[in-house]
Amino acid sequence: MNTTRRNTSRWRRTAALSFIPAVMALTSCSAEVQRGWLPGERDTTDHTPLVTDLWVNSWIAAVIIGAITWGLILWCIIAYRRKKNTVGFPRQMSYNLPLEVFYLSVPLMIVGVLFVFTDRDQRAMDDRFSDPDVVIDVRGKQWSWDFNYVKEDAHEDPGVQAHLDGNWGAPDRLPTLYLPVGKKVELQLNSRDVQHSFWVVEFLQKRDLYPGKNQYNRYINIIPTRTGEFTGKCAELCGEYHSEMLFKVRVVSEQEYNSHIADLRAKGNTGIRGDEFDRNPARPALEPAQQRTEP
Repeated sequence: MNTTRRNTSRWRRTAALSFIPAVMALTSCSAEVQRGWLPGERDTTDHTPLVTDLWVNSWIAAVIIGAITWGLILWCIIAYRRKKNTVGFPRQMSYNLPLEVFYLSVPLMIVGVLFVFTDRDQRAMDDRFSDPDVVIDVRGKQWSWDFNYVKEDAHEDPGVQAHLDGNWGAPDRLPTLYLPVGKKVELQLNSRDVQHSFWVVEFLQKRDLYPGKNQYNRYINIIPTRTGEFTGKCAELCGEYHSEMLFKVRVVSEQEYNSHIADLRAKGNTGIRGDEFDRNPARPALEPAQQRTEP
């Protein structure tokens, strides 16, 4: 009996000592750990803190629940193992009502808590601005992107498919979307042909693009809060050259943004490249000449 108690006590100390480093690792001062190893910086947009906190806190909860579960399993294995001189079988029970209620209620509570926090943050990210400062019509196509600045009545050059070399190095010339820092931006997402997915990696948000449908939530409303250049790509397998459907996002000052719009207008990139360039089976096809000349 004394030996069993010593073994159980030793196991409890070992489990406690193993649990402490795990918690310390999750709550350490490392910036990467605090972000849960997510890409980019915490304050890239007004939404990245919401995503980061939900991700990290979910992992902390999962580690704590997992440690408790494994601890109980190991405790049962050690405390109720068959003794050397035991004869026969222990008393058998067909059910234990309090234990079964516990097994049912605790997982439901865990799922309910995760649902509440996820729903709260998702609703906050899906809220639309009543009067955004910048509205951009984003058009995904096989295998590139077109960007239209709606309020400025200007557009970027037609996007051209990237061509990656054998080392998967990104080419210099990629479709580039300009955003002003600190301004309310609405990205209206559309597809010219098949289903795509708009994903700016460091923004920690992506959204699918459906051809020919006015789908709910085909938009992203954000406020960029950090200047810099960010990586964009399609996150939906959309054909042979899906991996080369890349783009860039440059978040710049308002002055630089206005200067870029002026440059687009100066070289004739006025107006919106809209539905007339779509290649949607549900709509009339483009003439062959248009299909050859338009990227």
